Amino acid sequence: MVEPVLKWAGGKRQILHEIRACFPPESDVNAYHEPFFGGGALFFKTGPHAPGSSINDINERLMSFYEVVRDDPEDLIELLEGFDGPESNPDPDRDFSKENRKGKEIDQYYYQQRELYNRRPNGEDYNKVEEAALLMYLNRTCYNGLYRENQSGEFNVPIGRHSEANWVQASRILDAHRALQNVNIECGDFSYVLDHASEDDLVYFDPPYKPVSRTSSFVEYSSEEFGPEQQERLCEVAVELNDMGAHVAISNSPPMRELYEYLDEFQVHDIGAKRHINSDSDGRGEVGEIIVTNVPEDNRREKTAYLDQFVKADGGEE
Repeated sequence: MVEPVLKWAGGKRQILHEIRACFPPESDVNAYHEPFFGGGALFFKTGPHAPGSSINDINERLMSFYEVVRDDPEDLIELLEGFDGPESNPDPDRDFSKENRKGKEIDQYYYQQRELYNRRPNGEDYNKVEEAALLMYLNRTCYNGLYRENQSGEFNVPIGRHSEANWVQASRILDAHRALQNVNIECGDFSYVLDHASEDDLVYFDPPYKPVSRTSSFVEYSSEEFGPEQQERLCEVAVELNDMGAHVAISNSPPMRELYEYLDEFQVHDIGAKRHINSDSDGRGEVGEIIVTNVPEDNRREKTAYLDQFVKADGGEE
């Protein structure tokens, strides 16, 4: 199993088995597409993926990071090995060794690297591989593994508490590098998948949303970036994919049930998920989610795996 390289809010590592149980057997799948990639836990778990597969996210620096992992892993690791601890003194030979862009004093190495990472949103020249290394470093040393940008697009999460932070993660980078070979890396709207997916491809959607109770309103569960209109458009894209013969699975919040439960082609299932990345410790723990899929129940991995075990136990062919 390939482990995700980055920590990412909304990750599905705790419920991977429940999601994969709704997928068709691997033998029935051609290419794999994930339009809301984030940390990519499911992609890495379900690989290797056939040529023509694709990943996508609207976060440009995130997808640039994965391009570097795919194309320049050795250079990325070399840069990561050169970073100092987050609480060390700033590097006097680099920019922002004394103050940030707003004139505020910088006295820790972490905040210098944060300023360097924010070259792109400030319209400054940047190096793609260095930016990827900085993203990895900040992801592993920031507060609680959060990724957050201000309205100007600047990463603004404060330093975390790490006694032995490991930001190099060389083995994970190399594993991810191999998993990303022959995979198209996109950056844009999730509807791109309509031009990439074909019959018998598998498309997994994990849009931004706030997991809430069944009684919460349509607006309350939506993230700021992905509201009701976008959720309705996602449903329309899922229907189009179904019509072209693609397998579709969608993670979402319970109130989204109303968009799918009247569509004959889709079924909705309740699952639980534990959240570990949350700025409020009271907000961590098990929350309700749903899985929507057009894969017939008798052709899902959970069902076919059970039948395979039954055949073997009954003395059938291996």
